[in-house]
Amino acid sequence: MYIIVGLGNPGREYAGTRHNIGFNVVTKISDEYNIPINIKEHKAICGKGFINGQKVLLALPQTYMNLSGESVRALVDFYKIDPEEELIVIYDDISMDVGRIRMRAKGSAGGHNGIKNIIAHLGSDVFPRIKMGVGGKPQGWDLKDHVLGRFSDEENEKMRKMLTKGCEACSDFIAYGMQDAMNRHNN
Repeated sequence: MYIIVGLGNPGREYAGTRHNIGFNVVTKISDEYNIPINIKEHKAICGKGFINGQKVLLALPQTYMNLSGESVRALVDFYKIDPEEELIVIYDDISMDVGRIRMRAKGSAGGHNGIKNIIAHLGSDVFPRIKMGVGGKPQGWDLKDHVLGRFSDEENEKMRKMLTKGCEACSDFIAYGMQDAMNRHNN
């Protein structure tokens, strides 16, 4: 079984923000593979289904971004998966332009508080992840205002294509493994 976690913040006021791009990718996967996300468990809203013949659990932690590790740890423990091989976390990255994605098998939090909390709860930084480019903060802006802001009209088309790329990257991770998926999607 694979667990695909999209990071974000629950609540209407955060819907569509840059920080919720992980939620958006998982919702896209849900739509593409007809996996309803309607089960509340382990501090997340989840959906169970299949991608490429493999059982998957889609998860949207409801702990708010900075406490995402609480939900991820509970899911990993309950389903007894190996986070190094069967977990993938999708989240926003301000160091990449809107539309770019980057897959990694491990790494530091890079200043992302949600990833920092997951690393703390798992006790390891070795777990697959997909970083979704949301663009850097404009000069003079507060970082919080930027990540909790929405994409501009001109960024929206790139963002929609990026959601499709994220969905395809998850599918390839499940079908071919992390190394091959990275070769296909990291450009």
